[in-house]
Amino acid sequence: MTLTTQEQTHHAVRGYHEARFRGDASGAAAHLGESFHFQSPFISSDDRTGHLATLPGFVSIVTGVDLISELYGEAEATLVYDVHTATPAGTQRTAEHFRLEDGKIVSIMLVFDASPWQSMMAHIKP
Repeated sequence: MTLTTQEQTHHAVRGYHEARFRGDASGAAAHLGESFHFQSPFISSDDRTGHLATLPGFVSIVTGVDLISELYGEAEATLVYDVHTATPAGTQRTAEHFRLEDGKIVSIMLVFDASPWQSMMAHIKP
């Protein structure tokens, strides 16, 4: 069975999302392209290895994730979800936009309200 481009996008994005929140860096990496860029309100990275190096610290504060919406196109996708954390920030509404090439994620833009995290940034190690 041959997957459509939109099905490939769904497979890559959901695969990455699920592996990331399980703390499975190698599983998440399998869905990232060689050329990769990540941007969030606090961190930018042009290196998938560097991006995934922060995964254990991030997952250690996550207590749950509620997926709200998934939108898939041929070479892009957007997920909207709530991340429940064991921090004073509590629950963080998050949007994540993905761009893909050849079925692999080549960029991720993470969007969230960074203000609840400001007081904690001095204590968070990248």
